[in-house]
Amino acid sequence: MFRFEGLEVWQLAIAYGKCCYGIASVFPKCEYYGLSDQLRRAAVSVSNNIAEGSAGSTANFKKYIIMAIGSVFETVSIFRIAFGVEYVSFQTREDAYEEAEKLVRKLRNFSKSLSA
Repeated sequence: MFRFEGLEVWQLAIAYGKCCYGIASVFPKCEYYGLSDQLRRAAVSVSNNIAEGSAGSTANFKKYIIMAIGSVFETVSIFRIAFGVEYVSFQTREDAYEEAEKLVRKLRNFSKSLSA
């Protein structure tokens, strides 16, 4: 097992990515290379940044955690747009938003623990 696979934040990021993939799958076909693609790439970027950062120094790892947080924020922005053009319901957007908030809190706490 690689170091990152045992991290709760990585496991949560994988679950969040699956959630985002599921939501992106209901977007119209015309968005396959647009908004749904962007959502999938941003969601995968969260866990990928955690994995990649785990290979370096603590200071470098913290930078990757910040990038992972940025990717979560990107998904939130995409959900806002998707809701605005009626690709997702209010409830779907709110549920995804709650998961994003939880993941960001965990990532921030994890980043702080790296300093200890």
